[in-house]
Amino acid sequence: MFENIGLAFQGVWSHKLRSFLTMLGIIIGIAAIITIVSTIKGTNEQIKKNLIGSGTNTVQINLNRDGNPVDLQWEALPAGVRMITEEDLAAIRKLEGVQDVTAYHARGYVDGVYYGNTAYSGALYGIDSHYFSANNYRINSGRGLTADDFTNFRKVAVLEPAAVSALFNGEDPIGKTIEVMGEPYTVVGTAAQIVVNEPVINNLNDYYMYSSESAGTIFIPDVCWDISFRYDEPQTVVVRAKSTDEMASAGKAAADALTEAVITGNTYAYKASDLLEQASNLQSLSQTTNNQLIWIAGISLLVGGIGVMNIMLVSVTERTREIGLKIAIGARGGRILWQFLTEAAVLTLMGGLLGVAAGIGLAYMLSNVMGTPVAISIPACVIAVAFSTLIGVIFGLVPAVKASHLNPIEALRHE
Repeated sequence: MFENIGLAFQGVWSHKLRSFLTMLGIIIGIAAIITIVSTIKGTNEQIKKNLIGSGTNTVQINLNRDGNPVDLQWEALPAGVRMITEEDLAAIRKLEGVQDVTAYHARGYVDGVYYGNTAYSGALYGIDSHYFSANNYRINSGRGLTADDFTNFRKVAVLEPAAVSALFNGEDPIGKTIEVMGEPYTVVGTAAQIVVNEPVINNLNDYYMYSSESAGTIFIPDVCWDISFRYDEPQTVVVRAKSTDEMASAGKAAADALTEAVITGNTYAYKASDLLEQASNLQSLSQTTNNQLIWIAGISLLVGGIGVMNIMLVSVTERTREIGLKIAIGARGGRILWQFLTEAAVLTLMGGLLGVAAGIGLAYMLSNVMGTPVAISIPACVIAVAFSTLIGVIFGLVPAVKASHLNPIEALRHE
């Protein structure tokens, strides 16, 4: 085997230009496939990042009626839906893939919050003790909400940086008193979410969706929610999965558990916002076109294989006397067969390696020129090299069989 490999490299090196031209079809085909696969993978990862946004592995679970989200800011209290208890949340934390869970009340827009004469028009949340940890928040200044705040029904608030800017205009908010729906709340801290990657804004709808959060959020203890709003309002739930890949299954399991435990009747149900499913749907839209491109690139591999077969037939013709001599001194047909198969495989293996290198370089070049995301797939590179070698074996089989079946007397007479 090693002798055959050595002879193969010797043959390639002795006809460098011819060997390179033979490999060119393989190089182009493999390079095209690696470039396309790298772009597909990079685009899919970008789609996933765009939708998941902050990268905190969280899934929001909303109350739905007949498949549509319920907006408690404008709708009456839903019949047959009770409050989510700590026992319900404890049961969800035991579900597979769930790291933490929190339930909170929400108003996406409030117009009853003031600091002096300055009005605030952002979001107001009534949160439990798990909200900040489940949503990956850190306290920037002051403190967060403590157990005593919930036990003693303290009217305290924690503000996001955007809410601080909107209300205090550069002042230190800690210790200041804001008015929330006619009730005084003391600001005890500021908090911000730890962001791994920002959502990418690609169109006007993305802009409005993202900019709706620009006024920030004010957080108060959920035990104080009933002071200014209705009693027994159903909450929104956020589940933090142990990993990104478990978001879909953990979110669905938690939504199903809530629906079964909290809701009576079939009108309402809790439903998880499956961002990974949305990402998968967007990815599949581009996958069909990309698969067609891969098949087109595969034609280059077919052409390259035919080129290998052609050059190997030429090689057999050129080396007829050599083959006849080897058979005459005792070489068996199988040895001749393996020698030429090895030479064809080495030729296409080298073409595959050069094609992978060219594909990676081309992918990064296109990324710099066109701004397309790129992610190199190591398995795709390995498969491409293995496939190119297989092409050499397949298309080198006919010339190798021809060489192994040569008549030694006629071969020695060949000019």
